[in-house]
Amino acid sequence: MRLTAALCPPSGLLLVLFFCPLVAVLQPGGNKAEGVHSLLGDTDPDRCMRHHFVETITHPIYKCNSKMVLLARCEGHCSHTSRSDPLISFSSVLKQPFKSTCYCCRPHTSKLKAVRLRCSGGTRITATYRYILACTCEECS
Repeated sequence: MRLTAALCPPSGLLLVLFFCPLVAVLQPGGNKAEGVHSLLGDTDPDRCMRHHFVETITHPIYKCNSKMVLLARCEGHCSHTSRSDPLISFSSVLKQPFKSTCYCCRPHTSKLKAVRLRCSGGTRITATYRYILACTCEECS
């Protein structure tokens, strides 16, 4: 198999590589660590990410059939450093003496879902909830 410069640009490596996308990751001038992480995915098991779990939905008052649903939550740590900076004031009383900055693992995108519970007497009650599609680290408020 012969590779041409049009298919795989020269990477500055003295190895013959048959996998073109890998050559793009290893080219000089780019962030090699960032390229490898984007190719292989982040391997930190405690990073901010979505975790699935099953919950049983029951109505708190009416006698309805329960339903099990798949839910998701955001959990994990954010790589940003938290900090607290002192605030300067010309007042004798400082109500907020520091400005703190921290990052939290929160939902980035979600969608509204609904489940119908069958209740006694033939009535149906709808329960709604947000299903998390993706999580991200955002500044805490």
